[in-house]
Amino acid sequence: MNRKIIVTNDNSKSLFVPSLNETYHSTNGALQEARHIFVNYGLAYFDAQKSISVFEMGFGTGLNALVTLEFSKEKTKVINYHCIEKYPLPFDLIEELDHPTTAQLTEFSEDYYHLHQSAWNELIEINPNFHFSKQNVDLVDFKSDINEVDLVFFDAFAPQIQPELWTKESLKKMYDLLRVGGILVTYCAQGEFKRVLKSLGFLVEGLPGPIGKREITRAVKV
Repeated sequence: MNRKIIVTNDNSKSLFVPSLNETYHSTNGALQEARHIFVNYGLAYFDAQKSISVFEMGFGTGLNALVTLEFSKEKTKVINYHCIEKYPLPFDLIEELDHPTTAQLTEFSEDYYHLHQSAWNELIEINPNFHFSKQNVDLVDFKSDINEVDLVFFDAFAPQIQPELWTKESLKKMYDLLRVGGILVTYCAQGEFKRVLKSLGFLVEGLPGPIGKREITRAVKV
């Protein structure tokens, strides 16, 4: 899959996939999008907890993991971070994106690059407060050996690009991963998507989106 590096409106970088006419992040600002959705409306939801278990659907460039590293240090939280990625990016492209520098988070550079270079299917310690595992698998084929997750980052390509990842069957896997009271957060606010979440038993909230997007979704397992 051919990918081109682009600079978004907050000067952070992302990737554009010409064959899909799709970007990995918002062109209005990759970094501000990640912080707005996954930190402010995801991680911060569990402010009272000392540790948070995260599952990310679509590791991609690792930007969401990078802002989670930042959050972990700022809030002194223990993060257990699990993710899946069907199409991992080559490391030379990760280096060229250089998220830690463009996000002014160079103190996390070593940890961030460790995420990308770590072995698949192994739980490792990135630092004393951040434990990480990744699987090279499609959500359709994913069978989890984890449960009681606090927070799902659902960051797949849009429903019109990867419809198989937004089906009731696929989203049921996210529901089953979560503990009662756990949440799923995503940039998507499509009506059919929210109806599927409700049919699974989620309490669905529409929340203000980042710059350039009216609304995002947070779903609570009740």
